[in-house]
Amino acid sequence: MGELAVTLHARLAVTRGAFALDITLEVAPGEVVALLGPNGAGKTTALRALAGLTAVTGGQITLDGRPLHTLPPEQRPIGMVFQDYLLFPHLSALDNVAFGPRCQGVSKAEARRTAAALLERVGLADRAAARPRQLSGGQAQRVALARALAVRPRLLLLDEPLAALDAHTRLEVRSQLRRHLADFDGATVLVTHDPLDAMVLADRLIVIENGGIVQQGAPAEVARNPRTEYVARLVGLNLYRGLADGARVKVGELLFSTSEQLAGPAFVAFPPAAVALYRTRPDGSPRNLWQATIEGLERHGDNVRVHLDGPITAFADITPAAVADLDLTPGQTIWASVKATETHAYPS
Repeated sequence: MGELAVTLHARLAVTRGAFALDITLEVAPGEVVALLGPNGAGKTTALRALAGLTAVTGGQITLDGRPLHTLPPEQRPIGMVFQDYLLFPHLSALDNVAFGPRCQGVSKAEARRTAAALLERVGLADRAAARPRQLSGGQAQRVALARALAVRPRLLLLDEPLAALDAHTRLEVRSQLRRHLADFDGATVLVTHDPLDAMVLADRLIVIENGGIVQQGAPAEVARNPRTEYVARLVGLNLYRGLADGARVKVGELLFSTSEQLAGPAFVAFPPAAVALYRTRPDGSPRNLWQATIEGLERHGDNVRVHLDGPITAFADITPAAVADLDLTPGQTIWASVKATETHAYPS
């Protein structure tokens, strides 16, 4: 963490049957850390362990220098936003937000004043009297956030906070949530499977696979230099391991020319949009050329993603017009190439 003061320091060890989670987290004041990973990697288990909802079998949690793992959930200075928000259906938005302070022994009038101020902060002062069923998805999410902040937490835990929203609402609420998190001076840990949520909301990403941390860093750094196949898929890159010698990296039978000079074990990465496809071997000798079989084609945004098998498996993104021009079909043999300038290498 360098010179940053650490608000949260946690080593979380949780064993459940054949699954074992063992990770160390450090989060600075005001920092938002996103936990990313495939289903079953341990992200939600880590979040629940921080909240005290899942028992740790080893390790410890300290927040602002004080041990947390010995406290029951209700005594931890934590605010939590669940994926489905879990608002009390029989209470108004105002009383949902006031619930936490009331549980902490705050007077009803003071709790409602706190709740009203927070609802105003999240832009919902005019919905204070509404019950959860009268709120849109985006409004319910903001009430859940206000409720989490009402207990004045030092640690904010967000479990897939945008997953229940439709695409249009998600866009708007994501930018609002980013602003609210920027105003929070405690530590924030966010669990998501959506790379865009993570890239927009988090200052740092921690990628978990099979119960362990496989990569962490600033969003741009992780996106530029993925270190596992899962991360590469997440950020939309083709990724391979090989052996570098200068500006060339040997990946299996193929020799890739790259835009970097390296020596020793290396990753090679390039975007699917950088892959060019040809019906016959192209004239001249383009670098990074190989023969492949089309495994399948699928729509991908405005383009078509072509799944290629051969000496390497790869994705190529091309236009529907190019698919028609090349008359591409599954099972067909094709030539693929990628320019050296778009082929990046970095140490593995």
